[in-house]
Formats: sequence, structure tokens, C-alpha cells
Amino acid sequence: MRSKWGASTWVGGSLVAIAIGVAVFAPWIALTDPVMDANLMDAELPPSWEHPFGTDAQGRDIFSRICYGARISLTVGVFSQLCNSLIGVTLGLTAGFWGGWWDDVVSGLTNLMLAIPSLVFALAIMAILGPGLVSLVIALGLTSWSYSCRIARAQVLSLKSQGYVQAARILGYGDLRIMFTQVLPNILGPLIVIATLGMGGAILSEAALSFLGLGIRPPFPSWGSMLSEARDQIRAAPWLSVFPGLAIFFTVLGLNLLGDGLRDLLDPQSTTRRT
Repeated sequence: MRSKWGASTWVGGSLVAIAIGVAVFAPWIALTDPVMDANLMDAELPPSWEHPFGTDAQGRDIFSRICYGARISLTVGVFSQLCNSLIGVTLGLTAGFWGGWWDDVVSGLTNLMLAIPSLVFALAIMAILGPGLVSLVIALGLTSWSYSCRIARAQVLSLKSQGYVQAARILGYGDLRIMFTQVLPNILGPLIVIATLGMGGAILSEAALSFLGLGIRPPFPSWGSMLSEARDQIRAAPWLSVFPGLAIFFTVLGLNLLGDGLRDLLDPQSTTRRT
């Protein structure tokens, strides 16, 4: 029997598992402390056996900073997407199920959010809240919920007239109970895919905001802030930007491949349509 798990699922899942493993076991994998172990005598050393990814302008080990930076990137990706999913699914679920004026309000708000670039909106929020991990999660958690909302609303509109929903009404179930026990479990597939892809987008947004100086404050390691610090030495010391950039690339690639594989697994018709 042929496995339903495609190559993209395996490759993406492996890359994501490696990123999670690096983040979880960073204290044991990292060679030095990413903040305190600075030595100007070892500043901007190229990759070697002692420092596999080289050192930065303060003499800190880049490999160790990337390991700890994985914690920040994955934390921002998970929690910001969790906020997006909670907001988007709640609004989309209620708008599609109740309809009427509430559907008009949610649809108008969703269209407005889609019209505004999420990164611009996040920049405005960060300018108000200031740099920091909590501010990043809040800013990114309030800017990309429109995708989950639109998907949830479309799925609810196609399911709310199904027989099992009508049977639940006959049994005396209230609207909220029907939405969260009968409808929501049947639309989780597309929402999981959107959440997986959204995590990759959140990691990219965190890197962009940190690169602009509105993310994680130095000296704490963040892949985006590492790129920002390395932009002036991109010719003299290219390893300062290459390795953080590769960390972002492979993590986001893994999440996108995993999301694509989950789409094929949870919605087999999508594979048939593409074929």
C-alpha cells in the first residue's frame, strides 16, 4: 500500500524537526554563551574547527548565536500564528454561521486587512509598542488573521447546511455548541495548513522587523538582528550574514514544504486537481 506521506512532507518535516531540535537543545549544542562569551581578540574570525560558523564583530560564536536564535524565531512563529488562528477562526466561524450584519462587518474588516500589507501594519504596531519579544508576538499576531478568517468562513458556508448540523439543531444544540463541536472539527484540515504556512511567514516578518531594528534588541541573538549587524561587513566577512540567512531559508522552506505536504494529505482532492 502506497504511503500517503509525500516527499515534501518528509523533507519539510525533517527540516522543521531539526530546527525544533536545535532550539530545544541549544544549551547543549551551543559551543559558548551567545551573549556573555565575547572576546574582541577573536573578532570576525572565519569558519574553523573551533568556530564552525566563524565569529562576529564582538568575537561571539555565530553557531551558538544561531542555535539560540532558533528559540526566538520559532517562539515568534508559533505564538504569533496561534494568535492569528484564534482571531481568524473565531471571526470566520461566527461570520459564516450567523451571517447577516455580522458577516458584513467581518467581511469588510477582512478585506481591509488584506488591503494593508501585513508588514506595514506590524511596523506601525511595533513603533507604538517598542522592540521586544512580546511586542513582536502581538504585532505579528494581529496582522495576518485575515487568511484564516476567509478560509474558515468559506468552509462554514459550505458545511452549515449539512445534515449533521441540522440534526444537531433538532437535538437542541445551541449555536456555539454546534459551531465548536460539529463544524469546527470538520474544517481543521485547511486551517492547519494555513497555520503551518503562516508560521513561515511570521519567521520572515520577525527577521525583517529585527533587521530594521524593531525586533529583538541586541545583544540577544535573533537571526534578523544578526543579519542587520552583518550588513556592513558583507564583503569583508560574508559568513556573518550567510549562516543566519541559511538558517532562515531552511526553516521557512521546511515549514512551506510541510504545509504543502499536509495539504495533500488532508485534502487528497487537491492532488487530483493538480494532476
